[in-house]
Amino acid sequence: MLHYIQKHTQLPESGIKNTLKLLAEDCTLPFIARYRKEATGNLDEVEIGQIITYKEQFETLEKRKTAIFKSLEEQGVLTDELRSKLNTAQDLTTVEDIYLPYKKKRKTKAETARKNGLEPLAKMIMSQNARDLEGLAHRYTTNEVPAAEDALEGARHIIAEWINERSDIRSGIRYQLERFAMIETKVVKAKETDEKAQKFRDYFNWSESLSRCPSHRLLAILRAETEGYIRVKITIDDERVLEKIERKIIRSHNDCAAQITLAIKDAYKRLLLPSLSNEALSEAKKKADETAIQVFAKNLQQLLLGAPLGEKRILAIDPGFRTGCKVVCLDAQGKLLHNETIYPHAPKNDDKGAIKKISSLTDAYKIEAIAIGNGTASRETERLIKRIHFKNEMQVFVVSEAGASIYSASKIARDEFPNYDVTVRGAVSIGRRLADPLAELVKIDAKSIGVGQYQHDVDQTALKNSLDRVVENCVNRVGVNINTASAPLLSYVSGIGPKLAEGIIRFRESEGSFTTRITIKKVPRLGGKAFEQAAGFLRIKDAENPLDDSSVHPERYKLVQQIAKDQQISISEMIGNSTLLKGIDLQKYVTEEVGMPTLTDIITELEKPGLDIREKAKVFTFNQNIRTIEDVQAGQLLPGIVNNITNFGCFVDIGIKESGLIHISNLADGFVSDVSAHVSLQQQIIVKVLEVDISRKRIQLKLHK
Repeated sequence: MLHYIQKHTQLPESGIKNTLKLLAEDCTLPFIARYRKEATGNLDEVEIGQIITYKEQFETLEKRKTAIFKSLEEQGVLTDELRSKLNTAQDLTTVEDIYLPYKKKRKTKAETARKNGLEPLAKMIMSQNARDLEGLAHRYTTNEVPAAEDALEGARHIIAEWINERSDIRSGIRYQLERFAMIETKVVKAKETDEKAQKFRDYFNWSESLSRCPSHRLLAILRAETEGYIRVKITIDDERVLEKIERKIIRSHNDCAAQITLAIKDAYKRLLLPSLSNEALSEAKKKADETAIQVFAKNLQQLLLGAPLGEKRILAIDPGFRTGCKVVCLDAQGKLLHNETIYPHAPKNDDKGAIKKISSLTDAYKIEAIAIGNGTASRETERLIKRIHFKNEMQVFVVSEAGASIYSASKIARDEFPNYDVTVRGAVSIGRRLADPLAELVKIDAKSIGVGQYQHDVDQTALKNSLDRVVENCVNRVGVNINTASAPLLSYVSGIGPKLAEGIIRFRESEGSFTTRITIKKVPRLGGKAFEQAAGFLRIKDAENPLDDSSVHPERYKLVQQIAKDQQISISEMIGNSTLLKGIDLQKYVTEEVGMPTLTDIITELEKPGLDIREKAKVFTFNQNIRTIEDVQAGQLLPGIVNNITNFGCFVDIGIKESGLIHISNLADGFVSDVSAHVSLQQQIIVKVLEVDISRKRIQLKLHK
C-alpha cells in the first residue's frame, strides 16, 4: 500500500507511513492535519486527503484481486504465472483484462461453437500452417454444423473471442480511443422541436474529440441523451485499428490468414469496439464527474466560509407576493422571538401597514440588521425596507435562499420548530444564514445548495464523499462553540458524528453549559479517543482557562503553562501580547513529540485566540434602476454578486430574476484556466453588460476591473 500511494501522490514515504498509522488509530483528517504535523511532515488537508483516496483505491484493488484468486482456484486454473501477473497489476482495468479469459460467461457464439467441437479447427487456423482449409472444415460437419462454411464460421467465433481476450490488443485499442476517439451526436428527429430540447440544441449533430470535450459539455451531452433528445456514439478510425490488430496476429498469406482477418473484423465490431468505446465514454464521464465535483467542492467551501454578521439581533424576511412576506425576529443567538406576516405587495398592496409593522418590530426587539431572502419579491421588499426611516442605523442584507425550502421541510427543522410551519422555519433560516452561514448551511444536504454544475448527473457517492469532506474541513477550520452549536454542526466536528452530537445536546440541556473542556469527557459514550480528536475544535466562551476558547489542544496546555512560567507572567497576560510572543525562543521547547510546526501554531493562536478566519459580512446594494431584464442594456456597468461558479465561467446576480454569465474568456484580457483564481462565491463585483438576449433570458457579462 505504501508504495502504491507514493507512486500516485509523490509524497514523502515517512509522511505517508505515519499518516496511515494515524488513520489506523482512528484519527480524523482534520485532527491529523492540525495536531500531528510533526508525524506527517507538515502535510496539509489536501495531501492527507490524497493519501486517504489512494488508500481506499488500493483496498478496493486488493479486494477484487482476492475475489479473482478465489474464482481461479475454484476453477483449478491458477498458475504461478497468473498469480504473478495479478499480484503485479496496479489498476482494476489490468486486473479485469487478466481475468477476462477465465470469467464465467453467458451463452456466447464461441461457447456454442466449442460445444459443437470446433475448437481444434480454430486452433489449426490460428497456427496459420493448415492447408486445404475447406477439406479440414468438412471433417467437423455434424447435424449441428451441416456445412464446411458453418464450421469455419464457428471457428471464427472462437478466434474472435480469443482476440477479444488478448490484453495487448485491448490495451492498443484503449490507446487509440484515448488519443483519437470522437464523440458524435445525432438529434432524435421526433423530438428536435420540443421546447425542452432547445436548451440542448447546441449539441444536435455535434462532433468533437472526446479527450478535449470539457466536463460541462460532456455532462450536458449525456443528459441530453438520457432525456432522449440525441443519440451518442464514440468513433475512431476503424481501418487504422484493424490494421494494427492484423499486424499483431497474421504472419502468413494463406487461407488461414483470410479466416483470421474475418475473425478480427468480427471481434472488433461485435466485441471489442462496443465494450471499449463504452469503457472510454465511462472513463471520460468519470473524469468529467471529478472536474464537476471539484468545482462544486470549491464553491461549497467558499459558501460555507462566507462572511458572518456575527451575534446580532436580526429581523429576517422571507418575501412573497400573494402569500405575503413572512417576518421573524431573532435574538443574538438565533432564537426565535416573534413571527408574523405582512402584505406590502400585490394583490393587497398594504405597504403603509407593512412599514409601520417593520418599524415597530425593529424598536420592540432592538433589531440591529435586516435579512431579506433573494427569492420572489426580494427586490420589491428591499425597496420597501429602504423607504423606512429607522431610529437607529440599520444594515440591510439580501441573503441567498438556496436550499432554504429543503431545510424548512426537513426533520432537523421540524425538531427545531415543531410548532411552526415551513414558512416560519424558512424565514428563521434566512436570518441565521446572515448571522453564521456555516452553522446554518450544515443543516442542508450540500447537493441542495445548488452551487455547482450538473450535480444530479455526476456519481452521487463520489459527490457526497467530497462534499462531506469539505463541510468537515470548514467546520473544523472555524471551530465550534459547544454551548450554542446545533447537533448538525457538532456532528461534523472531528471525532464526534451524529450520535455523539445528540448526546452532547442532551447533556447540555440536562446539566447546563460546559464550563471547561475537561467537562466534555462527562458526556456519556464520549471516550478518550473522541475527546482527543474533538477537543481542539470545540470552543468554550468565557471559560476560566482562556485556552478553552482557542485552537490550542488540551494535550499542549502544560507546554503553554511552562512557556508562561518561563516568561514570568500568567497565560491570560501572555495572550494577545504579540511583542512578547514573537520574542520567545521556541527552539528550547522542541522535543521528540513537539516540533516547530506545533509550537509555531500555538504562538500564532495565542496572538489572536479564537480568531474567526472568515471576513465580516458587508452590506451590498444593487442598481435600483434595474428591475427586470428589459432594463438591462449593453454597455452598462452594474454591481453584482457571484452566485455560482462553473469551469466555463461564473454566474452573477445583478438584482433581477435572471443571473448573468461571465464566460471564462471574459474574466480577464489574457488566457484563464481557473475561474476561481479570478472570482469567488458571494464576491461583490462590478460587471459590464456585453449582450442581452431577452427571448432566451440570457445576459452576457464581462468582469470590470
